[in-house]
Amino acid sequence: MARVTVDGLTLGYEVIGDSGRPWIITPGGRYTKEDPGIHPLAQAIAAAGNRVVIWDRPNCGESDVCFEGASESEMQADYLAALLRELDMAPAVVMGGSGGARVSLLAAARHPDVAAALAVLWISGGVYGLMTLGGVYCAPSIRAAVMGGMEDVADLPDWQEVISRNPGNRGRIVEQDRMTFLRTMERWMAAYYPLPGEAVPGLPEDTARAIKVPTLVFRSGESDWWHPRRTSEAVAELIPGARIVDPPWPDTEWIDGTNRRAAGQQRGAFERWPLLVPQLLEWAADVLR
Repeated sequence: MARVTVDGLTLGYEVIGDSGRPWIITPGGRYTKEDPGIHPLAQAIAAAGNRVVIWDRPNCGESDVCFEGASESEMQADYLAALLRELDMAPAVVMGGSGGARVSLLAAARHPDVAAALAVLWISGGVYGLMTLGGVYCAPSIRAAVMGGMEDVADLPDWQEVISRNPGNRGRIVEQDRMTFLRTMERWMAAYYPLPGEAVPGLPEDTARAIKVPTLVFRSGESDWWHPRRTSEAVAELIPGARIVDPPWPDTEWIDGTNRRAAGQQRGAFERWPLLVPQLLEWAADVLR
């Protein structure tokens, strides 16, 4: 495991593989590089002659918390780009799913120099999917800060992993000015509000059309209301030359995975991501000759 300080923020990361084309993998939620499925995915890609970064975004895992930027996703996208530059691994194949798909898309759009290609799956969208995100990521912290203060925010279950793995994060949370923090959380929450002409929060259609790198989009399941099929298809239509493919699992994978996790049959949301490796490697070999 390694840490590096970039623009004043310490990020946890790991590089798998000694040489070859750079890749960076970003999971979703506030899940970490240690979540089941992330290491095996990176190891399989590295075994094909690549060098793969897995990392903890700000507010995840070993990394510092950060409450800056127009949205949490934009802030994380900027640090993804900064990390690749710091590691001298840009441009890289930028790959992510769910929240990691949003961060990857924004990184490619905002920092085109760091992306050689882009691969995304489980792109959050739709009214239900996006409103859920605001409630998950922002609402508990807003309520805790309003009803109590920053100590109460730091006590929330939402922040216990980043505090346990990076103890200095408790002080970083507690030291936030309460009113500034509340304004930030409301701004971040509002960023998820569905807007016409913006299938992905923070990525207007014109911005998506300006992405020039080879792009692979895994089509979401028709049954998945958190990552709607129409959102994946809209992104594929907007990015010039993007390729859309069906993933190697059933249409009901997201719901099935949720049920498997509840029954103790699957560890985490990303455990089956290594199944994507053949498609990812075949596509990369084709578009990055």
